[in-house]
Amino acid sequence: MEYAYPLLATLVAYLIGSLSFAVIVSRLMGLKDPRSYGSGNPGATNVLRSGSKTAAVLTLLLDALKGFVPVFAVSQFGAPHGLKEGTMAMVALAAFLGHLWPVFFRLRGGKGVATAAGVLLGLNPWLGLATLATWVIIAAFFRYSSLAAIVSAVFAPFYQFLIWGGGPAAVAITVMGLLLLWRHGGNFQKLLAGTESKLGQKAAAAVALGAAHGPGHKHSHAKKHAHNRGDHKPDRGHDHPPGAKP
Repeated sequence: MEYAYPLLATLVAYLIGSLSFAVIVSRLMGLKDPRSYGSGNPGATNVLRSGSKTAAVLTLLLDALKGFVPVFAVSQFGAPHGLKEGTMAMVALAAFLGHLWPVFFRLRGGKGVATAAGVLLGLNPWLGLATLATWVIIAAFFRYSSLAAIVSAVFAPFYQFLIWGGGPAAVAITVMGLLLLWRHGGNFQKLLAGTESKLGQKAAAAVALGAAHGPGHKHSHAKKHAHNRGDHKPDRGHDHPPGAKP
């Protein structure tokens, strides 16, 4: 039983992490599968592109909670069952990996930013808050969600080693940071090329596009109807000349 409880806790954490709330929330709210539009990433940012802020906020909170709850449960209730720091680190990493490769959704997961934030808050609330503050500062100044995630992924292990030292938790945090960087590889290339979209940019562009095309679309529609009316002139080819008998 020495290894049974740690392995069971790790498995449960992975299964909880495998709950892709971007997909679940979208289905319950009658929205399209977030894997079928935008970036194809089942995460809060992509769900926001559906136009539902409520769905995006719910996805964000639930993705964070599924990282926080397993770690917090082990930290609070694991000691009597022999679940110590090493198990807590394994559970933290398992919940994060579940989000990246969810067994319930054909291993098509998200990038893990919200779940990683929840995991960090469960491992060390001060570390979690410091990392979240880093994300907010970068996002506020540069308006790039992906850049904020990349910088936070680098700084989280740095904060851990600098302030709280090494150990199993530090290893788990470093692995999560490296995986976050890997998952954001495409975003990094877009940032270098200057093609990455900023926060709110897509929504603003859609509004502008609708405003620009609205009147023109109406004019084109009216012109088309006028053209159709001109095409349907009476056919006089079979009319009888005046005075002629049928």
